[in-house]
Amino acid sequence: MPGFKKAVVSMPGGERLAKAPHGAKVVIHATAAETGGAFGMWETFTPPGQGPEPHTHTRETEVFRVIRGLYRFRCGDEEFDAPPGTVVVLPPHVRHSWRNIGDEPGQLFAMVTPGGFEQLFVDIETSCADTREKIAEIEARMGIINDAVLALRL
Repeated sequence: MPGFKKAVVSMPGGERLAKAPHGAKVVIHATAAETGGAFGMWETFTPPGQGPEPHTHTRETEVFRVIRGLYRFRCGDEEFDAPPGTVVVLPPHVRHSWRNIGDEPGQLFAMVTPGGFEQLFVDIETSCADTREKIAEIEARMGIINDAVLALRL
């Protein structure tokens, strides 16, 4: 992958829109292709009660900052609530999930290192993946392990 040698700028109104596996709107700000693989960056806008199924990343560390709303994170056997301003760093190879447990839409700013996982959101949007099985196939390509991915392998 080429080096990271110029600024990556995501201006209001010019962002790339995509969709999370749980259907939430995602705004992508930087991709691995733009950062020489160093990181990917996005925001997720989560309706109340929504969030991803428990899953495990096999490639990257995730970093979240809660901008708006109240989220409940699970990482391994640990569970904790995260109000606005909280920063959560989730390690690779540890099963985790999060959910907006508030009554209002929530907003998370997120980053992965190394980059590449952000492509999941783009692939879901562009392929119109609309079933758990189709989304699980995309997740498997990205090194994401969850129950649906495991079921596809059996």
